[in-house]
Amino acid sequence: MVGEKGKDIIFELYRDSRTVFRINDIALMLGETETSALRKRLHYHVQKGKLLNIRQGIYAKSGYKPEEVACLLYTPTYISLEYVLQRAGVIFQYDSAITNASYLSREVSVGNQTIRYRQIKGEILLNADGVILRKNNINIATPERAFLDMLYLNSHFYFDNLHPLNKKQVKKILPIYRSKKLAEKVNQILTGNEYR
Repeated sequence: MVGEKGKDIIFELYRDSRTVFRINDIALMLGETETSALRKRLHYHVQKGKLLNIRQGIYAKSGYKPEEVACLLYTPTYISLEYVLQRAGVIFQYDSAITNASYLSREVSVGNQTIRYRQIKGEILLNADGVILRKNNINIATPERAFLDMLYLNSHFYFDNLHPLNKKQVKKILPIYRSKKLAEKVNQILTGNEYR
């Protein structure tokens, strides 16, 4: 089904590297101004199995990346906390949920994927130190940023292995939290006095 501007929706979406789109992203991509007509055309492609409607107003290609969904549902946000720490080898407990730092606290399920959002102060959330923008609009914390986010939200959290962390990077990012208590806790942990 070709749009009014002569662009084939499916062709345009599949040639884009992203796998998840808001309706506004699609409208912008196609040069559409009438979203109700666009919704009808998208619904047609969902019915034909060429596109997924994973949540209201959010469409995805088959085989979409759950990390993209996690960064798209509620913005601003970035993937952090257990998800990053687990993959870096800082914590060993397995949890399949994607965990994000966000402006709100919420847990949602999209398909078989659980996404947890934990609220963090706005000035911390908006500071990009230690947050990497990957392809497809996936914002993800470095292990050092995830470590600090976790301690900021839960000062009693236990870390299994601190070796993957770059201590200089931890200290470089630490000032964005503006917390003397957090700085003391980080110093205790990094000098090895915390777990003795």
